[in-house]
Amino acid sequence: MSGLIALIDGSIYSQSVCDHAAWAAGRTGAAVEVLHVLGRRDVASEPVNLSGSIGLGARTALLEELTELDARRAKLAQKRGRVILDEAKARLHEDGVETVTTRLRHGDLVDTVMEFGAAADLIVVGKRGEAADFAKLHLGSNLERVVRSTHRPVLVASRAFRPVKRFLIAFDGGTSAMKAVDHVARSPLFAGLECRLLTVGADTPEARKRLDDAATLLRAASYDVTADIEPGQPEAAIARRVETDAIDLLVMGAYGHSRIRSLIIGSTTTEMIRSCMIPVALFR
Repeated sequence: MSGLIALIDGSIYSQSVCDHAAWAAGRTGAAVEVLHVLGRRDVASEPVNLSGSIGLGARTALLEELTELDARRAKLAQKRGRVILDEAKARLHEDGVETVTTRLRHGDLVDTVMEFGAAADLIVVGKRGEAADFAKLHLGSNLERVVRSTHRPVLVASRAFRPVKRFLIAFDGGTSAMKAVDHVARSPLFAGLECRLLTVGADTPEARKRLDDAATLLRAASYDVTADIEPGQPEAAIARRVETDAIDLLVMGAYGHSRIRSLIIGSTTTEMIRSCMIPVALFR
């Protein structure tokens, strides 16, 4: 692994993103680039309707004040962004990462990920953003957009980092799940960790063969794999296994259906990220 990107926004998850990035960098020898993106709401005031009965002179003066306010907001946002990046760099150095670069960008987060993520081996992002409602377990508004915009692995950091000893691959036999298995087999990121492989659904010959093929690939890469098929709904069965087996990291394919279908019937990916209190590595 040559490099990874850590996306931070100054929220409570930013420190955890740095810690997860440091863990990945330590296992792979990768350099870390920390990105903080300033969107429009960070640097500009809300639009104000001045079409009422306000006088022309007063309207002009108010527009000038709003322009000055936007300029001050932009400068403050840049200063805050630099502080956030400097603190992240310091934390990564404390965690033992030697090569750390930082970048402050203006624009859309997804556009930034598409621009810089193409050259990264891994993207690390927090589960929830600065404006998330923790009481309602809302996910960060940009999380799904980031995951859907890239074909690079995405590590979704949990609220606090803990050492990873064992991981579970949620395996449905699909293209994304096979990509996850292949990546695990080849990547030093997972080397030496305890591996579990789980398929949820009917124990059919086809499902068993796909699971056995995946387990064989992992065993060829020196993993001592435990592979199981459990009946039930994926969300409940995976969450139960995460709890009972003390899993530290969940690995799974991401968003196998279209965005519209996910809105209608829900998404296993979204539900697992929301409900599991551990990091989730996603593959598309």
